[in-house]
Amino acid sequence: MRNGKRNIALIVAAGRGERSGGDVPKQFRKVAGKSLIRYVVEAFSSHARIDDVILVIAEGQGDDVKAALGDMPVPTCVIGGATRQASVRAGLNHIAATGGAAKVLIHDAARPFLPHDVIERLLDALEHSTGAIPVLPVVDTLAHGETILGDSVDRTGIVRVQTPQAFDFKAILTAHQTWNEGLDASDDAQIARAAGHDVILVGGDVMLEKLTYPADFILAEQRLADQYSIRTGMGYDVHRLVADVPLWLGGVHIPHDKGLSGHSDADVALHALTDAIFGALAEGDIGSHFPPSDPQWRGAASVIFLEHARDRVAARGGRIIHVDLTIICEAPKIGPHRDAMQIRIAEVLRIAPDRVGVKATTTERLGFTGRGEGIAAQAIATLALPGLF
Repeated sequence: MRNGKRNIALIVAAGRGERSGGDVPKQFRKVAGKSLIRYVVEAFSSHARIDDVILVIAEGQGDDVKAALGDMPVPTCVIGGATRQASVRAGLNHIAATGGAAKVLIHDAARPFLPHDVIERLLDALEHSTGAIPVLPVVDTLAHGETILGDSVDRTGIVRVQTPQAFDFKAILTAHQTWNEGLDASDDAQIARAAGHDVILVGGDVMLEKLTYPADFILAEQRLADQYSIRTGMGYDVHRLVADVPLWLGGVHIPHDKGLSGHSDADVALHALTDAIFGALAEGDIGSHFPPSDPQWRGAASVIFLEHARDRVAARGGRIIHVDLTIICEAPKIGPHRDAMQIRIAEVLRIAPDRVGVKATTTERLGFTGRGEGIAAQAIATLALPGLF
């Protein structure tokens, strides 16, 4: 939050989505194993300049939202209205009643693949205007016609409008409140223009295509498969066991007569996982992001490091596909704590527990781990990142 003023993402997800087919509203349908609404919430919540995310949903959709977001924290949900305009207005009124905002980005959940670059362009544009929207040029020939081709339409000055649409909060709130409810607006930008506000155009993105019909979901699956490459990273870490220190492994406190010594809480398992993710990103190691010479990390919970690595994946538009961890020690026994570690790591990485492998082994009493002098861990992380092979 900057200077006490919030930048809020308002996600409109109250539709029923009959045209998309299937037995659930389209915002809750999955593409590549993840719901549309989760893609959008992740994109906004992982952006450094977005302070809060609010969902506008239909009455009775609360459980659907929880299921669609899985292990992610559920943002504030507001009940929308009978139309998109009414739903947006309900969201804006809620923001006004809970402290207001500096800027608001209004986005349709049916456009799930939101690049951070678009958010950046919109927020930068709002430094000079009360409104900004992403657009793409029209490249196809346009013509009149239903069953017989009519005259072509001049494409000059014609653009395709996308969301999110970004506004000065007070300006768009007033525009909505003074809009004639009997009129149907195509989008929030038209409501802003009707109130006398200029709306700046910024570059959109082909990934922001709206998913409406069954064929759109098929194409989205293909697009993700075509535009993502698989990356694998490895991590390895060792810490010494000492007396009178709590033992943290895999984000779980384990009762033991010794703990691990290090600048942070020395959770060797989470350190190895963090390095594996940084390795897959080719972004150095944990020491380059959190230098041990920096006193602010003394005694810090290693969950913080893993969360940062997770957010770096999201910032680059990627997904964590799977992680696999092996803890190497003679004691304590890892088996009784394996499930708790698996659940905790999945929670931090915001992936399903069945995408987290946790194993343990010994070195048959050989070496420093065999002598009980320390604990080692090695990890592998598999990511899907935008970009061809």
